[in-house]
Amino acid sequence: MKFNKKRSMVILASALILSTTVMVNSTYAQQATKTLKAIYNNIKIVYNGTTITANTNAEAFTIDGTTYVPLRMAGEALGKTVQWDSANTQITFTDKEVATENTAVATVNGVVITKDKLYNELVTVGGAQTLDKLITEVLVDQAATKGNITVTDGDLTKEINKLKKNFSTEAEFNAALTQSGMTLQNLKNEMNMQVKISKLVEPKVKVTTADIKKYFVEHPGEYDTEEEVRASHILVATKEEAKSILKELQGGADFATLATTKSLDPGSKIKGGDLDFFARGTMVDTFETAAFALDKGKLSGIVESSFGFHIIKVTDHKAAHKATLEETSAAIKEALISQQIATLSSTWLAELKEKSNITNTLIR
Repeated sequence: MKFNKKRSMVILASALILSTTVMVNSTYAQQATKTLKAIYNNIKIVYNGTTITANTNAEAFTIDGTTYVPLRMAGEALGKTVQWDSANTQITFTDKEVATENTAVATVNGVVITKDKLYNELVTVGGAQTLDKLITEVLVDQAATKGNITVTDGDLTKEINKLKKNFSTEAEFNAALTQSGMTLQNLKNEMNMQVKISKLVEPKVKVTTADIKKYFVEHPGEYDTEEEVRASHILVATKEEAKSILKELQGGADFATLATTKSLDPGSKIKGGDLDFFARGTMVDTFETAAFALDKGKLSGIVESSFGFHIIKVTDHKAAHKATLEETSAAIKEALISQQIATLSSTWLAELKEKSNITNTLIR
């Protein structure tokens, strides 16, 4: 903001007259015996760091022990930050917005980078999208408050568990989070608005029994499960070491203990060699063939793969299963509700923005 000295002095003078008029018209003015007048001579006025005059005179009024300085009152009435230095008879006016906008956020060899410069740069590189996101968040929060909608930690956990179903293991899910530069709490924060929208839109969703049956018929096999085995393994670099470990196991040694201490597979060794359930087509051919050929609780011989030499133990087995409509209805209904919410959300948000009073200064 550029300061117009003449215009500001006129404003300050007008405000000074107004303040004096108010004082004269007040009940205090009638108490003349309690009112003292004093004149400060040669006051220095500083505005945003610039001296605009050094010889202004001003009256001060003391009423019932309280001193009123109309010049100061005028500045405060205009929304300025006012500081009075009685020792040097100096009064300083500062625009509040200038004090914040031009705050230094960094210095480079004495050169200041201000907050407003940073803001302008951020606006250029992605401000419109960020502001639109913030506007959307405010609108959704307002709608949620109006609809008495709340999001609990349980709601967020439920949504995260749905995401986890897309990953084979918890470790794989956590690795995906890390790769995205996120923590679990970051993910919860991001999902908060999504859950609010879902709760706001869901009452508009209708999924019938006929819809569920139609989906089941049109997507045959989608909920069928393949044959799976759960296996543990110990991986070593040489056949000789594998032979030695196999001999220990056949002599009664604990598989999980040996896997933890001797296996070269870092992902499974911390779990006693456990690889969890897997279907065909997941592991390398030689390993998979050996695992699916074993009965539950049995040990393999030495199995060689491109990774080294394995000893495998099958700990569980699931036969292939063809899903029925009855057992998949709940899952299909949930999927159809999610699809409809996703479809309706964009329309709902567009309508919400259209009927709201929004000022966006970044739209030119």
